[in-house]
Amino acid sequence: MSSGIWGKIGGAGIGLAIGGPLGGLAGGLAGHYLVDREGALFGPMPRDVVFTTGLVALAAKMAKSDGVVTPSEVEAFGKVVQVGEAERARVTRLFDLAKRTTNGYEAYARQLANAFHDEPSLLEDVLDGLFHIATADGAIHQAEEAYLRAVAEIFGFDDAAFRRIAARHVRLADDPYLVLGLEHGADPAAVKARHRQLVAENHPDRAIARGLPPEAVAIATKRLAAINAAHDRILADGAAAVEGGSP
Repeated sequence: MSSGIWGKIGGAGIGLAIGGPLGGLAGGLAGHYLVDREGALFGPMPRDVVFTTGLVALAAKMAKSDGVVTPSEVEAFGKVVQVGEAERARVTRLFDLAKRTTNGYEAYARQLANAFHDEPSLLEDVLDGLFHIATADGAIHQAEEAYLRAVAEIFGFDDAAFRRIAARHVRLADDPYLVLGLEHGADPAAVKARHRQLVAENHPDRAIARGLPPEAVAIATKRLAAINAAHDRILADGAAAVEGGSP
């Protein structure tokens, strides 16, 4: 997370600008505890602050859902929510505030869903970030999976979309095809075309050009790596099948 975003979150009026439960959380960090409300008081909501505050809030609620925060999850959180040493205490405080709030995760997820209803890719970024943290200890636990499914549903993702996103982080039966959003056994031309499309849509440079915060760029980088890995695995499996069938 850039210091610029933290400067915004620390500003006295940011909670009012964001509104809703995320505004109350950001206001709490700035020392101004606000009554939750919907919408923004003046001007458009600052998208980078909404994204980052929402990601931190949902990560905190996920940590609370299974009751255990492992060192690997803390490390993964630090990679997704990038802060300098000078800002570490602030992000820790925001995380702790979110864990302690009476708002359920549903309130935060609904506000994000409303804020980014016209940019579902940003909601997918949030889910990718949460998956990265949840799987940091090598497995996704039952409570975490249930939590992620519930957040995905609030975001408007159906089961097929959830499985496609999950396949980037956990191994499913036909995960390389799921990652690319293709039917298992799709022909090489379809695989190549779909891979090119996903690379163009998910390249980190695109996130940078759109002015998204560092968290979104980091998530896009990890997502592109998963897309490329799935493509490479499909190619390798196809080559092995051809070699195995050779006389």
